[in-house]
Amino acid sequence: MKKGRLLLACVLLVSMLSGCGSSKEADGKVKLEFFQNKPEAKGSFDNLIAKFNQTHPGIQVSQINPPDAETVLKTRVVKNDIPDVIALGATDTYSILAQSDIFTDLTQSKLLENIEPNYIKMLKDITGMDKVTAVPYATNANGIMYNKTIFKEMGLTVPRTWDELIATAQKVKDNGKIPFYFTYKDDWQTNLPFNALAPNLVGIDFFKQLREGKVTFKEKFREVAEKQLKLLDYGHGDNFGKNYADGNRAFAKGEAAMYIQGSWAIPEIRKANPKADIGFFPFPAGNDPEQNKLISGVDTLLTISEDTKHKEEAEEFLSFLLEPENIGQYIKEQTAFAAVKGVNQEDPAVAGLLPYLKEGKVLDFADHYLPAAMQLNSIVQAFLQNRNIDGYLQTLDREWDKVQSRK
Repeated sequence: MKKGRLLLACVLLVSMLSGCGSSKEADGKVKLEFFQNKPEAKGSFDNLIAKFNQTHPGIQVSQINPPDAETVLKTRVVKNDIPDVIALGATDTYSILAQSDIFTDLTQSKLLENIEPNYIKMLKDITGMDKVTAVPYATNANGIMYNKTIFKEMGLTVPRTWDELIATAQKVKDNGKIPFYFTYKDDWQTNLPFNALAPNLVGIDFFKQLREGKVTFKEKFREVAEKQLKLLDYGHGDNFGKNYADGNRAFAKGEAAMYIQGSWAIPEIRKANPKADIGFFPFPAGNDPEQNKLISGVDTLLTISEDTKHKEEAEEFLSFLLEPENIGQYIKEQTAFAAVKGVNQEDPAVAGLLPYLKEGKVLDFADHYLPAAMQLNSIVQAFLQNRNIDGYLQTLDREWDKVQSRK
């Protein structure tokens, strides 16, 4: 190799090595990679990132939002290529990663000062750890949407107990209308009643005891199973032939009185009918209205890589996202709720849920405590088709034991 080429190669090598693992480039800006898992939230985060980059000229944030984001993230973790800032749901994926110590410990961080304590506790319960490695950001709700026009025409009131719910469904059926629009072609949709019934009837403590081997599904979940089946008496005849998109369009057009769904569906329903007159109430799982709670979990949490070289800048970005004006913009666009104190969702469609959120009468989603490897959605879908309660409960116990034996 000629002397000049050798010198050039050495310069390039030194340049590459000095830049390895660094996210600060020639323009002097700190480069932060923001990885988030919700495709429907990409536009909202793009807007907030543009605002941040403009007001923080020394930092450049770039959003990464790949398809099948959680799988991509797990792959990157294995390769030790962890993004600087990560947004995820508070699910089993987050729990596994948090227990791997790849996130910064934020337990004493000022970022948590204005966060609702209920949602911080949810993160601790999900991970089983005392330390907090993420900031709850946006939350969602699982309940029952209803068509206000149909309710008014039939003289119906919002049910507050299980018996009232079934009586309401029967009245709708007797009037020739569809009580519930089920979308069980998509297996994850079959899990919505499960997520509402289980925490209210059995309690979140069940899942903590399950981890300790103190309880089984067979012992505790028969009432949950019976009520899952009872709801099917009030569907539309093709419960397993319609998917989530079908349900959003049908409910938007007034084809059913009620829709067991999450708050995330409201924007999709309004795309089909901007004038849809939607109401929303918590799923009344039992017959004591004072004991029924709203299912609300952390839909988006924010966490910082333990290995990032720019923790100060990452915390600055999180602090920006948590500012009332900015999270207010996010929850308005996403029809979500804020985990930040004093930031309220003003959409009239969810007005019936707000008292529960303000009073802290909330419980987390049941499936946040169950490993993805259990294939819960498939188990529930199969059960609703074969209607075998004993087989269902045995399958839940068997699959739980399988997952635990692999740890």
